[in-house]
Amino acid sequence: MTTEQAAQTVQITINGTEVEVPAGELLIKAAEDAGTYIPRFCWHSRMKPVGMCRQCLVEVEGPRGTMLTTSCTMTVNDGMVVNTESDTVKKAQEGILEFLLINHPLDCPVCDRGGECPLQDQTMAYGPGESRFVEEKRHYEKPIPISELVMLDRERCILCARCTRFSDEISGDPLIEFKERGNNTQVLTFPDEPFRSYFSGNTVQICPVGALTAKPYRFRARPWDLEAVESTCPHCSVGCRISVESSQNQVLRFNGVDNDPTNQGWLCDKGRFGFEYINSTERLETPLIRGEDGELHEASWSEAIDAVADRLGGFKGDEVAGIGGSRNTNEEAYAFGKFLRSVVVTPHIDAQLGDGLAPEFIGGVYPRATIDDLERAKTILLWGPDLKEELPVLYLRVRRAAAELGANLIVIHPRNTGLDDVASHTVRYRPGTGADLIERLVAGTGELADVREALNVGPVVALVGRPGLAEDIRLPEAVAAFARDLPEATVLPLVRRPNVFGALAMGLAPNLLPGPAEITDADARSRLEEAWGPLPETDGLDATGILEGLASAELGALVLLGADPVADHVDPVLAAEAIGEAGFVVAIDQFLNDSSRLADVVLPAEGFAESEGTVTNVEGRVQKVNRLIPGPGQSRPVWAILDDLARRMGGELGAPSAAALAKEILTLVPSFSAVGWDELDWGSGREGILIEPPLRYLPVAAGITQHAQSGFSLHLAHTLYSDGTLTGSVPAFAGLAPEASVHLNPGDAARLGINGGDLVRVTGDAAVELPAVIDDGLVEGTVYVPAGRREARALGSTLAVAVAKGTVRQLSLEGGGS
Repeated sequence: MTTEQAAQTVQITINGTEVEVPAGELLIKAAEDAGTYIPRFCWHSRMKPVGMCRQCLVEVEGPRGTMLTTSCTMTVNDGMVVNTESDTVKKAQEGILEFLLINHPLDCPVCDRGGECPLQDQTMAYGPGESRFVEEKRHYEKPIPISELVMLDRERCILCARCTRFSDEISGDPLIEFKERGNNTQVLTFPDEPFRSYFSGNTVQICPVGALTAKPYRFRARPWDLEAVESTCPHCSVGCRISVESSQNQVLRFNGVDNDPTNQGWLCDKGRFGFEYINSTERLETPLIRGEDGELHEASWSEAIDAVADRLGGFKGDEVAGIGGSRNTNEEAYAFGKFLRSVVVTPHIDAQLGDGLAPEFIGGVYPRATIDDLERAKTILLWGPDLKEELPVLYLRVRRAAAELGANLIVIHPRNTGLDDVASHTVRYRPGTGADLIERLVAGTGELADVREALNVGPVVALVGRPGLAEDIRLPEAVAAFARDLPEATVLPLVRRPNVFGALAMGLAPNLLPGPAEITDADARSRLEEAWGPLPETDGLDATGILEGLASAELGALVLLGADPVADHVDPVLAAEAIGEAGFVVAIDQFLNDSSRLADVVLPAEGFAESEGTVTNVEGRVQKVNRLIPGPGQSRPVWAILDDLARRMGGELGAPSAAALAKEILTLVPSFSAVGWDELDWGSGREGILIEPPLRYLPVAAGITQHAQSGFSLHLAHTLYSDGTLTGSVPAFAGLAPEASVHLNPGDAARLGINGGDLVRVTGDAAVELPAVIDDGLVEGTVYVPAGRREARALGSTLAVAVAKGTVRQLSLEGGGS
């Protein structure tokens, strides 16, 4: 249904009652919106109608009499008369259900879908009550694993095609399909091709029976045993709405919630199954203090708070720095910034780890795009990370805009991406040559003439970010400066971590105050100093500057909040050296990670589903996260830890609760003045509230590093699964992260005499040897190395690298695009 049709209405009659419905709407949807539920199995509001199950049959009056038809394939028209309750309709629905149950096993007591099964519910409501079928039912081997995350029970399948249609229409991974014919028709994967989709869990949620089940949830609980709250996914910056469900104080599953501006009901598998880290036995439960023997030992909270306060108090304010906050709530980020700026009195604060974008660009670029702008865009320019790997549900939204809504998609990237198959134009370039490519796009001649012409059709939505960690941080800003001059253009800066925008809006940047506002903003300073007291006068150091300062002893102490620079900073060697050389390090975290293991004091914090607050997604949409279970052991909320530290150091945070902090933010940060918890939980803000930052930043194209044409350029980019602390604590993800490897273009590999599986020596900040993958989706002169792999950390993120054949070792590795 188009926007124009939705603005018009028609009159139809349903079961004798006249109702007004949008023109062009499907009858099944129009009836439901008018209060009449029509049973269905195959129809899903986010997929194309197919009319396969026939359960939604209704009678519609026409010029030749009454017609029995599927309501999911018929659009409404003015004067339509519909009967959903006639004897004919009831008999048809009973017949359909009786046929579906001929081969469906009556194993509800052991089926994971029992208690929330549409087939079960509709058999009770619309079925015949008994079956005339007494013969032996059809049998298959059950269940069979079709991927590492999903199990298939073919006996239960009713052939509604929801799973196959989702994989084809929505995710673009047609890895599951119908096989055989007639009575033997069944859903299966292709031989030697598992259902290895990043979105496979959605098929489990939308399956109307128990044919597809999720391994992490199988036999764990019944629906009536579960407690549930609505929340926001903690794994990336898209901000997908989810239902968090637990039993006996253990989170057992996430389900997608249909939030129209963001995820529209879908989740990636990392978001859906990544909850298992919450229940990990490796979670920190007690404070740890490093003893004279050099080891971390358990301590009481009073001992730990005293130790941190005494040690931090021994440094001048500007000798202390803080890193973190991008994985925390807005309220926790606000408390962290307030603690550092008003109690410690330091300007050295950063929520990013050298792998993001300029804070003022993220927080203040205008005109800013929203995710929902993709629904109306005529042209989409994507010059940033591979969305399928880093922001998967945004990938689904872009895919829908290009494949279903007709937008022209232009993808610019050093390597094949998951969106290439629906892109109107794809442009490959070598990392380090982005500035030259922008100049050629501006000129719009030669091979880029068609691309430039497509960019002249507005509205244009520009999705800009760093395609790889070795790219110049100023490249996305230069792309945005180019894009702003396109017709009706809006820009959306892309960052990966879940609450980067929120952390920056709370002032967790060396050059920003809460708002976000510039350090020099007199109104913002005055407002904050009246409530907080005197603030540092100047900009501070960013994460890289902080680590360099610690390594050189210009800084003495570091406070880490949910951050692991040793694993996540673009220069992990520098991070390890800096933390090792620091005079004092305190880490507030859920796990012992590579950085917190080096800390002098580690304080256990509550995490997702254990504390409440708000988060802000990549577009600036504030949404609620809710508490469902208690934290493990003696873990405490971040705001409570910081409040105790402030009091012990002679300061005051005024943070008796997260709700109190939210009210303070509402008062002191004008862009959050309309963001109340009640509004987010129960009011019109259920879909989230977009904030309008007071900062207005005009992107400019200047100073981008150009890479020499000789040698190789490094493309270092994240993948959905890695060996990070959180994903590494999820048993379901074991073995899903790709092996550390070096991807080479076939031509480059041939010139170097390298075959797939050979060890390749890549020299950047240091040399690493990794197995080669021949990747025909990679531009020549470029080396792709998946980021987040322990074996590749020493390589760093230097753009120019040397490549040579290492010790020969043959492995079975295959390459290609995402």
